[in-house]
Amino acid sequence: MIVVATLVCALSCAVLVVAEWRGLAGLRIASKLVASAAFVAIGFQAAHIGHDPARVGYGQWLLIGLVLGAVGDAALLGHGTRPFLAGLGAFLLGHLAYVAATIGLVPIDAWPTTTGIGALIPVVAGGAALALLWPRLGSMRVPVIAYVVAIVAMVVGAIAVARAHALPETQRMRLVIGASLFFVSDLAVARDRFVARTFANRLWGLPAYYAGQLFIAWSLVGL
Repeated sequence: MIVVATLVCALSCAVLVVAEWRGLAGLRIASKLVASAAFVAIGFQAAHIGHDPARVGYGQWLLIGLVLGAVGDAALLGHGTRPFLAGLGAFLLGHLAYVAATIGLVPIDAWPTTTGIGALIPVVAGGAALALLWPRLGSMRVPVIAYVVAIVAMVVGAIAVARAHALPETQRMRLVIGASLFFVSDLAVARDRFVARTFANRLWGLPAYYAGQLFIAWSLVGL
């Protein structure tokens, strides 16, 4: 089931990229919804694996985050400011769910000593992205700041889990890779929204996003 869902997600993402390129609205909607449903299915299947209370909580929070990601994907199928804000809100809550999952494994007050200088990479990258976008944000500055803080926290939390060995090696590496790819995909969304709306943003942003969600979902497999 998990392997099949992964293949469905990857194939649907490829179809989505083609649909974006060719401007096929119906295929775009269908492929995006299927791809998102697939990573949620992986999370739902894998979140019930294991009996360690901390890891069960980790799985439950990650599943919530995956569902919110799918909700955000559906919202972004619309056009204009309202669908964008709805999608932004869903993804913001999803990132907070991922943060809660990592806090359940490594308390947030332990993050500075656990992550070390590794936390500087997402913090600097997030700050640089925000600085570059700042003149273009206008009334969107507050929600974008909140979003950047949340996604940076998600990546830092993933690094804390990895450095604290709070999950088995394979699972914690999947989490870090997934969180990092999610961060990268958001750069594509931000560029498309605030800098230049081009197919190139989707060409690398969509695969990065779905690969990120798959890696995050797969961090539950084997617990």
